[in-house]
Amino acid sequence: MTTSTTRLTVAQALVRFLAAQYTERDGERRRLIGATWGIFGHGNVAGLGQALVEYAGVMPYHQGRNEQSMVHAAVGYARQSGRLSTHAVTTSIGPGATNLVTGAALATVNHLPVLLLPGDVFATRPADPVLQQLEVPYAGDVSVNDTLRPVSRYFDRVTRPEQLIPSALQAVRVLTDPVETGAVTLALPQDVQAEAYDWPEEFFAERVWTVRRPGADPTELAEAVRAIRAARRPLVVAGGGVHHSRAEAALAEFAATTRIPVASTQAGKGSLRHDHPQDVGGIGHTGTATADELARTADLVIGVGTRYTDFTTASGTLFEIPDVRFLNLNIAPFDGHKLAGLPLVADARSGLGELTEALVVHGHRVAGSYVAEYTEDKERWEQRVDACFEADDPDVRPTQPQVIGVLDALVDESDIIINAAGSLPGDLHKLWRARSSDQYHLEYGYSCMGYEIPAAIGVKLAAPERNVWALVGDGTYLMMPTEIVTAVQEGIAIKVLLLQNHGYASIGGLSEAVGGERFGTAYRFPADEGTLTGAPLPVDLAANAASLGMRVLRARTVGDLREALAEARAADTPTCVYVETKTSDTVSGAPPAQAWWDVPVAETATRPSAVKARELYERHVSTRRRHL
Repeated sequence: MTTSTTRLTVAQALVRFLAAQYTERDGERRRLIGATWGIFGHGNVAGLGQALVEYAGVMPYHQGRNEQSMVHAAVGYARQSGRLSTHAVTTSIGPGATNLVTGAALATVNHLPVLLLPGDVFATRPADPVLQQLEVPYAGDVSVNDTLRPVSRYFDRVTRPEQLIPSALQAVRVLTDPVETGAVTLALPQDVQAEAYDWPEEFFAERVWTVRRPGADPTELAEAVRAIRAARRPLVVAGGGVHHSRAEAALAEFAATTRIPVASTQAGKGSLRHDHPQDVGGIGHTGTATADELARTADLVIGVGTRYTDFTTASGTLFEIPDVRFLNLNIAPFDGHKLAGLPLVADARSGLGELTEALVVHGHRVAGSYVAEYTEDKERWEQRVDACFEADDPDVRPTQPQVIGVLDALVDESDIIINAAGSLPGDLHKLWRARSSDQYHLEYGYSCMGYEIPAAIGVKLAAPERNVWALVGDGTYLMMPTEIVTAVQEGIAIKVLLLQNHGYASIGGLSEAVGGERFGTAYRFPADEGTLTGAPLPVDLAANAASLGMRVLRARTVGDLREALAEARAADTPTCVYVETKTSDTVSGAPPAQAWWDVPVAETATRPSAVKARELYERHVSTRRRHL
């Protein structure tokens, strides 16, 4: 039997293959690779660059300005698409490839799919070394692309055309696997990209990859039901897996049926609306007093789609009851067994549905006294939030919580806010009132400065009808503002809320707490003994954003800010609102951390601040426990 073939280059074949891959879950079908981002150099211009021109009608292209930010944009798109669709990213060899590493780590840490296609050195080695090649004396087959191995869920180097077929299929398998997904890297030597081969037509056939929703094992489910029925003070910890599974409605039904309170991690916030009776806000170091006190007294912690990072567990100090148990509903067995918990290995939506059904049969609900307790505590916390947001005088410079409050009063459930690093994540986790399941988009698995603006572009591409806000501090802005040019070029109407506080506010506060005296955290001129404690730097970030083509609105007061944010929200072009914040005071500042976080303090020092910080550190460390 003769197999029909088509002669194409490796790059052309890959683009055509990717254009024919689809995902399907719950009857929803999406194209897996919605577009390709690229910056071209000698390592990919003649291969993938030519192929993207060849197939421009079937593979949309976005021109990036920084390789890392292209990955962030793809990740933002993937998260907004429920992991059913993502983007590919192509770069040249050398620095273009190594710039992918941070973005790849972010994608893999957060279990979000992205396809990386870096160029590589010649497979045939006609000249050795070539421009930008890293020579490794002990290994001839190593290139800088190998830095992507530890941050990729799948990695392959395609050194012959025929290798592309199994490699591409494995890449898509991992991208669409709800357990394994993350960054996937296909390293493509520049000569192989341009090499022709006779490809079987079957390789280009349309493929639909089903995204699984596995149910729970009956034995594990029965044990989970017994544990919940035996608990007097259970608490749900909702993680990012709730959103990945689109399990928000199932969680709401579970919570309403059982009346068990639900706290959320940074990735899980918005799993319940802020006004749902069982929502008690963020948990952990940046959480609410309500959720953290419930965690301290919980006898059963029901983790749903969470990895239990140190921010969530307060570095092992939060769950204080000696006999506290953990029940972990997670699609990944690795996470299901954490904290010596009872594993319930299943898709979050499927598992929650099965738990609810089983508990309804028994008529199980927590005691009314427990409901009254957390309801009253939540009301008290909301009063604290109101106090943080309050700004009676419209003619004063706003604090950061007041900036959040003005935005909170303006948006509706259609708006999406994006943040990742600095002091904003802590304030947002405590204070923001999430109105929809996907409004709160905070990347805190890797907490990568520079994520916000490119991710906002990716989110806006996935949801063009929504208002998308990138909340950015000055430190984060200076890391990666370059994709503003892309937003302007393509008319992607993101909103950037740029807060100027003259330095790394979050790390400055942490430095002070651990005895570092805020050294090296302010954007100021040098002063005594070389410390950066002089006058603020004369940096005009608003002018910088304007120079990149963005419309900029300056707000000096609370009143200005209200008007500027409303104008930006109504804009149909990329718009930035710039505001300089004032130092928080006891009335309008965000509440302090409600739980500890372990950052080791110098064991020996002569400066009084460090000595005092070490004493406090040792008191906290003494309360840590391992849940075995």
